[in-house]
Amino acid sequence: MKFNSKHISKFSLAILLLGGIMSSCTKNFEDYNKNNIGLTDEDLKGDGQDLVLFLKNAQMSIYNFSGAGDPNSYQVQQNLNADVFSGFFMSPTPFNSGQNNLNYAMVNGWNGEPFQVLYLNVIKSIEKLKGNGLAETYPALWGSTLVIKVAAASRVTDIYGPIPYSKVGTSNTVPYDKQSDVYAAFFKELDEAVIALKSYKADSPMAAKIDQIDLVFPNSDNQVRFKNWLKIANSLRLRLAMRLVKVDAALAKTQAEKALDPANGGVMESNSDNFKITVPADGTYSNPLWFISKNWADTRINATLSSYMTGLNDPRISKYMAPVAKDATTTAFAGKYIGIRTGAEGIEKDKYQKLSALNTEGTTPTFVATTAPILMTAAEVYFLRAEAALRGWNNAGGTAQSLYEKGVETSFTQWGVTSGLSTYLNDNTSKAAAYEDPFNAENNAKSPSTITIKWNESASNEEKLERIITQKWLAIFPEGQEAWSEFRRTGYPRLFPVVVNNSGGLIDTKIQIRRLPFPQNEYNTNAAEVQTAISLLGGPDNGGTRLWWDVAKGNF
Repeated sequence: MKFNSKHISKFSLAILLLGGIMSSCTKNFEDYNKNNIGLTDEDLKGDGQDLVLFLKNAQMSIYNFSGAGDPNSYQVQQNLNADVFSGFFMSPTPFNSGQNNLNYAMVNGWNGEPFQVLYLNVIKSIEKLKGNGLAETYPALWGSTLVIKVAAASRVTDIYGPIPYSKVGTSNTVPYDKQSDVYAAFFKELDEAVIALKSYKADSPMAAKIDQIDLVFPNSDNQVRFKNWLKIANSLRLRLAMRLVKVDAALAKTQAEKALDPANGGVMESNSDNFKITVPADGTYSNPLWFISKNWADTRINATLSSYMTGLNDPRISKYMAPVAKDATTTAFAGKYIGIRTGAEGIEKDKYQKLSALNTEGTTPTFVATTAPILMTAAEVYFLRAEAALRGWNNAGGTAQSLYEKGVETSFTQWGVTSGLSTYLNDNTSKAAAYEDPFNAENNAKSPSTITIKWNESASNEEKLERIITQKWLAIFPEGQEAWSEFRRTGYPRLFPVVVNNSGGLIDTKIQIRRLPFPQNEYNTNAAEVQTAISLLGGPDNGGTRLWWDVAKGNF
């Protein structure tokens, strides 16, 4: 983790000036939502500059790379939290003298970043666009903006639980909403988005510079563009609906069937539909996951991921990660794919950074500076549909088996894997491998799971679900936030637990971490509302308390 001293563009500078020096992310939102850059809102509306500034910022902040020093922000927004808790990544760097989130010694300075990014970068930008009349001027574009808002805010409520939502931007007193109400608001906003997106016609007015503004579908015909945004809206509704199956099964079914109803515009079905944020071509920005892996060596593959992929003989492994390079200290295991256990004992960066990294090297690296961060894929949607079919819901569009297999196929295609699909899908013996740490046997572990790949129609629904979620987890790499949320909802895939647990008993090693504590800055500036939020949470403000939808019972 370092200060990024690269060139700050005029766009970045404007965002920094708009943010100003804030003492709180939610208190006094109206005050800091004022324009501080010497340009009026009318000035910014000229030639679509408000859209270029605010809408691009909102898109780039879901998975944050929106401003100067962006790898730092993403690192604490997600990589040193959800990316690790999901079993995708682990850092070889012993931050904070080895006492940090990765071994459950929660770092206050890290835990507020997702909260801050949502309110200062996403919601603030969208409030500006709302105030400038975007909904009336370009309704379809407003529909896509609402999808961005829900995508960003859903990630944050799934990190903390209750969050300020319904009153943000309306008063200086910013109460927290209970998570069930936040989800209800998401579904209403998606309703509004779908109506707006479905209303787009070929002769509808559209902003100039739309290809610069829309980082998800740049250089696209507008009718195709908004049909694709409609698919994202429905797919996001399906994802959020599935999150609620154990806490409100009726609502989950209703919303999922609504998302899957073809009359509502359909869901993502091909990789051309994928929800990803194009890295602007001006050279100012880069994919932050690539940056912290290649330039700082601060993130490496998690042992859980390497164990599943090696054990299952998964041909996507070379796309995701690099084998260990050979030097004087790695001769015995060079060429193998080896990750790092979460909260590993004896972390030393000069050793552990030599283990498998994100694939950023070689003649055809999968991840480069301009790789678009991916937020949702068609493969994920096929697995969601497979689960919907397993639960007997309408409109799934196939059997659980056919949709499961289509999810794997779509993932293979996404990652450019052109052979081995049939062999993989028919493998009924391979399972996740045991883990051996080449530097410290204290971190060794038995295989975390006995689940295999081939569909077994005679298996129990619980086993079928484990198979679906395990393959979904493999397919949505490297998006650790969604992977962590689904692990908490279902218990799958089975992850290696943290080796060293420094939570002082607040987080159960077996159950693993369930949330991040509320930001310290909120305690300092919005204390009364935080106390209300804790009562809405229904448990102490620590990493061991479950969220509203995270119910400790079986999946069926």
